[in-house]
Amino acid sequence: MITRRTLASAAAALALLGLPAAAQDWKAQYPELTLGVIPAENASGTADRWAPLTAYLTKTLGVPVKLRVASDYAAVIEGQRAGNIQIAWYGPASFARAVMTGVKIEPIVNQKHETGASGYYSVVYVLASSPYKTVEDLKGKNLALVDPNSTSGNQAPRFFLKRAGYDVEKFFSKIFYAGSHENAVLALTQGTADAAANLWNSETDTMVTRMAAKGMLKKPDGTPMQQSDFRVVFKSDFLPEGPFAMLTSLPDDLKAKIRDAFVALPKADKTAFDRLSDGKDQDLTPVTLKDYQPIIDMLRFNDEQRRKS
Repeated sequence: MITRRTLASAAAALALLGLPAAAQDWKAQYPELTLGVIPAENASGTADRWAPLTAYLTKTLGVPVKLRVASDYAAVIEGQRAGNIQIAWYGPASFARAVMTGVKIEPIVNQKHETGASGYYSVVYVLASSPYKTVEDLKGKNLALVDPNSTSGNQAPRFFLKRAGYDVEKFFSKIFYAGSHENAVLALTQGTADAAANLWNSETDTMVTRMAAKGMLKKPDGTPMQQSDFRVVFKSDFLPEGPFAMLTSLPDDLKAKIRDAFVALPKADKTAFDRLSDGKDQDLTPVTLKDYQPIIDMLRFNDEQRRKS
């Protein structure tokens, strides 16, 4: 005889049986995930730096996570727009550009540097051996930028130099995009550029210190270069660090799992976390879209200036 109690028990049993299946539904839809990263370094260095994180995410999420080193910043934006990159690491300006152009993404965390701040600065470098002491000395010279969607390597120097009275397009005789932060520094050391825009986290953590640690910077006589061989002639206001972001369209249980994995990373896999910054960063800080409104405003200003010119 089927009673109300029997039906209730059966329903409860079915619900319990269904919980694991429901929890695994996203794995059927996403048997593999892709982590896309902007090319702050050249391709081989980027792959080496990020491989431990993809291994950690693979283990923590329970599905393979593949690394995609983008050819340029726009490739990460378009990869997320198409849904081919589920998780991405952005600079603040490339994240803002993605949001401004309709890519549906959510920021997760950003990096807290050795200074205790979850942000950094844009600087303009010259060689310490050069005669250039100030921005004014660079009038009519060549400037290496990084990428149109780079914050410290394009958007921030344009914005803050304009505010200081220097229109990048008019002040320099030539500007060009080197393609990565490393390439911009190399353009300076090789004489292709008189100045180069780049990121600056702290006195002991810059793109220059990271490249010097890898033996990438040499003087003409072959001796190693270090931070003291470069002079900062311009420094921006403080900028929020770029975030890790994920597609808004991902299943809620998968998004929660991704968010938890990143929040736990610094303690759960310190080796993978330290590899991202050569051991310089302290932690990861949860962020929201509101944290990037100043960057969105900066890009809107730059866009308006470009339209006027």
